Amino acid sequence: MEFLAPTTWADALAAKAACPGALPVTGGTDVLVEINFDRRRPPALLDLTRVAELRDWAPDRGRIRLGAAVTYSRVIDELATALPGLAMAARTIGSPQIRNRGTVGGNLGAASPAGDSHPPLLAADAVVEVASAARGVREVPVAQFYTGVKTNALAPDELIAAVLVAPPRGPQQFCKIGTRNAMVIAVSAFGFALHPDRRAVGTGIGSAAPTPRRAEAAAEFLAGELDAAGLWESRGELPDGLAREFGHRVRAAAAPIDDVRGSAAYRLHSLSVMARRAATWAWNDYRRAA
Repeated sequence: MEFLAPTTWADALAAKAACPGALPVTGGTDVLVEINFDRRRPPALLDLTRVAELRDWAPDRGRIRLGAAVTYSRVIDELATALPGLAMAARTIGSPQIRNRGTVGGNLGAASPAGDSHPPLLAADAVVEVASAARGVREVPVAQFYTGVKTNALAPDELIAAVLVAPPRGPQQFCKIGTRNAMVIAVSAFGFALHPDRRAVGTGIGSAAPTPRRAEAAAEFLAGELDAAGLWESRGELPDGLAREFGHRVRAAAAPIDDVRGSAAYRLHSLSVMARRAATWAWNDYRRAA
């Protein structure tokens, strides 16, 4: 197996173009596990840890541009206010050692249905910035980035450069169910965001379908009911019946399977409960912010 270690972004893109089968590595928390268990044997590893451009984050035209190699620990320490939903999810990932190595870009590249960063990125309408040496930069809405079980929209010569996320105009929440409280792969997960500036609701379902996905019909239902009742303006209490119905509709958007971590029935039930709770918690935060 060849080992490629570029030190600039241009060199990284050139290396990927020359060897499309090279597997990118930043934290290695997913990649090295698969290699150690002989689940993957790529022709080359493309080590991106020396590429300084990928380790930065900065405001960018009203959004936060989060470099693909920014670690979960830095998201927690530096972006808890700017990207609260993502920071909530980052706190649930692995151990401190994993959070110090693992990256949002790596999570996207792996495209696992159980990846913890996916639900908050979906709820926040994030955009994935990808690039190739031949075609330059393009932006992919995160909902279009996941194309199948552990597959994504990257062309063979493309790399993830960054994730673009608009700072929230309203509260965000993240919920996760696992077989224990820490260092656990999600049985199911749910991301939620209120977008009061456009009277919209964002959702993200994790570990309960072949790919991370939104509950779009549920989000449209809740946003419409809030609008019809004048609650966006009044910030009145969220009716419990409305929250429960939202949970039922999130459940209907999922397509889970039975596996060693949990049954499909449990995943559906937990999603319904998490969606109801996340909506209620976020709405109560919205009311308090008045």
